[in-house]
Amino acid sequence: MTNEEQILEILKENQKISELTYKAAEKTRKYLFYTAILTVLMFVLPLLGLIIVIPMFLNSYLKGLDGLI
Repeated sequence: MTNEEQILEILKENQKISELTYKAAEKTRKYLFYTAILTVLMFVLPLLGLIIVIPMFLNSYLKGLDGLI
C-alpha cells in the first residue's frame, strides 16, 4: 500500500465519520427545536386561557355580588 492510497483511505473514513456526526447533530438540533416549541406552547396556551377565563370568572362573580351590595 502506497502512501497516497493510505491517505485516500483515511480521507474516506474521515468523510464517513463526518457524515455520521452531521446526521447526529441534525437530529439533536431538531430535537432541541421541537422541545423549545413545545415548551413555549405549554407556557403560552395556559396563559392565553387565563386571559380569557379570568375576565369571565370575575364578571360572573361580580354579578353574583350585585344583589348583596
